[in-house]
Amino acid sequence: MSWAAFKKKYEDELLNSIIPFWQKNSIDSEYGGYFTLLDRDGSVFDTTKYIWMQWRIVYQFATLYMTPYRQNEWLKIAEQGYDFLTTHGYSENQNFYFALNQKGNPLIAPYNIYSEAFAVMGAATLYKATSQDKYKKTAELAMQNFIDRLSNPKGKWSKMMPAQPIKHYMDHALITANLGNIMRECFETPKFDHLIEDAMDMVMNRFWNKECHVLMENLNQDFSIDLDSSLGRQICVGSGLEGCVFLLEYAEIKGDQIAIEKLCKIILAELEFGWDSQYGGLFYFQDLLQKPHLELQWDMKLWWVHTEALTASLLAYRLTKQEKFLEWFKRIDAWIWGHFVDRKYGEWFGYLNRRGEPTHYLKGGKWKTFFHIPRSLLNCIVQFNLLEK
Repeated sequence: MSWAAFKKKYEDELLNSIIPFWQKNSIDSEYGGYFTLLDRDGSVFDTTKYIWMQWRIVYQFATLYMTPYRQNEWLKIAEQGYDFLTTHGYSENQNFYFALNQKGNPLIAPYNIYSEAFAVMGAATLYKATSQDKYKKTAELAMQNFIDRLSNPKGKWSKMMPAQPIKHYMDHALITANLGNIMRECFETPKFDHLIEDAMDMVMNRFWNKECHVLMENLNQDFSIDLDSSLGRQICVGSGLEGCVFLLEYAEIKGDQIAIEKLCKIILAELEFGWDSQYGGLFYFQDLLQKPHLELQWDMKLWWVHTEALTASLLAYRLTKQEKFLEWFKRIDAWIWGHFVDRKYGEWFGYLNRRGEPTHYLKGGKWKTFFHIPRSLLNCIVQFNLLEK
């Protein structure tokens, strides 16, 4: 396939399947916000509104509004979600709850700082789209709350006991890098570049294990590997690939060729480590020493892991022109279209067993929403355009 053919395929999936599915089924015209727990056909099976998923939809529709495919309705959809979330989502200390009911009453306390992270993404992107100061203020408050909570993410809602060892979590570094990129892009400021650079250093020099040739998820306080626990040995290539994309975007802006080469090396290692040689596709979780995993879904194939692999492999190919990345992109693309895409009802299945068969037919859930798929398709379209030049 030519780049033009790939672009046409991805545009068709984005514009004629993914966006229409969510635009038709997720908007709550009565109370505001979005329905995100959607069955295979788009019908609502639960009206709970999880804050992560709500802000992700705000972000995605605001982002789409600024693309060449721009529709005014997309901005309205994002704005009504913002209004719902800022009216109902704040707790007494201005952190965002984890979940609300349909009307906006709180269901789950603000124990998770990713609610703040996705608020930053949604509000900052709305500011870029509209230049309205209220969106900027919301993003800045959420960003400060996120930074303030990093040292103790769960706060008073933590279930940790004194004997629980303190860990360094790669996810925290990666989401911080993403937020730094968002703030740089939407507010045109380098104010948070130091956070991205710190994350870059952590990933390339701490979480990257030279001996095992893989990114570790969780490290001890002294940055050593905890080989005595499943958490310490856990590998999630989806997180690693997603994070490498965030860092590569920044490295390209800075013209840091050394970082680009190292991050692409890590992407290749993650793809090779995570690929299932028997059935194809990428594992969800893996154990560094191939011991039993506490997460019983470890060998499942999840949509978001594959969308991140799609974006990472294509970006790495454009930046290096190394054929091995193009081969990986084509392999992942073929596996996705052969297993995740639902040609009957549109959108994608999210959860497959190891063989690639759907275990759940829902299209939206507690963790799946209008985010990873459209973001990846859109990012890939951008790469196709750059590769065609």
